[in-house]
Amino acid sequence: MRKTLAFLLFSLLFSIQISAQTFTLEQLNGFNKLTMDEFKKEMKQQKFKFYDRTEGLGFLLTEYEAPDYTSKIGKFEYTEEKSEDRIEFEFKEKKEYDHYLKLILAAGYKETGKGKIITKEPYRDYYRNKEHIRLILPKPGESSHILLLFSSK
Repeated sequence: MRKTLAFLLFSLLFSIQISAQTFTLEQLNGFNKLTMDEFKKEMKQQKFKFYDRTEGLGFLLTEYEAPDYTSKIGKFEYTEEKSEDRIEFEFKEKKEYDHYLKLILAAGYKETGKGKIITKEPYRDYYRNKEHIRLILPKPGESSHILLLFSSK
């Protein structure tokens, strides 16, 4: 009985670890280049579930959630200023943040600034040529890390 329970727990933990969805920087950049309809189709192929749609003054945001609920991805499309288009990828684990930071630096991005967004979370900006990525850390006691990949159009 104990071995069966231990095996079931191990299997559950292993399947949770395997199911966590991550994307490469190239994939995130590719999502940013898609139209909103193409992005929606891609998220369905990735098995992400619709989460929310927000229309604001001059922008549309469509968000999807991973099947294992460990991450969300959203696409911002701006009607006036296309350079503001971006992908927002939100994840919970610090190790994923560290992973993306290593990928960003290895891809030749350089840290160019840091500060706090309007809701007081700290951020760091990285640039490579005209390509811009912002990493946002969670507030103390929270767990959501955010990677913003801005359009380089």
